[in-house]
Amino acid sequence: MKKKKIKNVFVEGAITPEHIAKAISNHQSKTQIGAHDIFLGQVRADVIDGKTVSAIEYSAYEEMANAKFHEIKEAAFEKYDLSCMHIYHSRGIVKTGGVCLFVFVSSTHRKEVFKALHHIVDEIKVQVPIFGKELFEDDSYQWKVNT
Repeated sequence: MKKKKIKNVFVEGAITPEHIAKAISNHQSKTQIGAHDIFLGQVRADVIDGKTVSAIEYSAYEEMANAKFHEIKEAAFEKYDLSCMHIYHSRGIVKTGGVCLFVFVSSTHRKEVFKALHHIVDEIKVQVPIFGKELFEDDSYQWKVNT
């Protein structure tokens, strides 16, 4: 069996509504698909110690992160009856309100996409070496801790 190529999931800056819409519209011709589920991770304007987050600057060990994303995708295809899956993550600065993670799964039936998406997003948060530096309105920063 042919080994699948590891794709680069990183997008510079925020993931745009146009990018998301194009991904969705590209699936209209795939008539064997009956269900899609989408997760959009958005940067929040959290208030931490009286300071408001204005953006997050994302960095990663990209080769390692892309390999982990690939492993998560392949494991999900083995565990769930999925037709296709797309994952994109921001690199660089994403202002509050911007989308930083886009996960899009498709299957013939809705139950599979609901289960799969929840699992995939949880695995990304636990396994993928991506680092976020929370940038505050006063130009200070701190490293984000995933919860």
